[in-house]
Amino acid sequence: MLFQLSSVWSFSYKQSSEWVIILVAIVSLAMGIFFARNHKSEQTGINNNLTNFKNLDITEREYEVLCMINQGLSNKEVAEKLFISQNTVKTHLSNLYVKLDAKRRTQALKNAKDLNIIA
Repeated sequence: MLFQLSSVWSFSYKQSSEWVIILVAIVSLAMGIFFARNHKSEQTGINNNLTNFKNLDITEREYEVLCMINQGLSNKEVAEKLFISQNTVKTHLSNLYVKLDAKRRTQALKNAKDLNIIA
């Protein structure tokens, strides 16, 4: 989009192309810095969650399953997204129930949210 605007601007105002290139470079650099900072802050939040689930001995795969059930996915949908069987999903959920001291899916999600493992 910036390149399209720059071509119109240079054609309309008869400016040299060097200024247009400099302007596009500055805007691109600013956007890159902005998005990098946002990504870094998201990663910090993820690292805090990783610390919490490691204290409970929750594996990375169990954490993935927990996040997906938090999104409202069924066991079948989780299995399809992670390329595992539904029985494996059920095993991960059983392990999560023990680790989160829960008897059912909704209670596990509530306990995980209370522990700031998931948002």
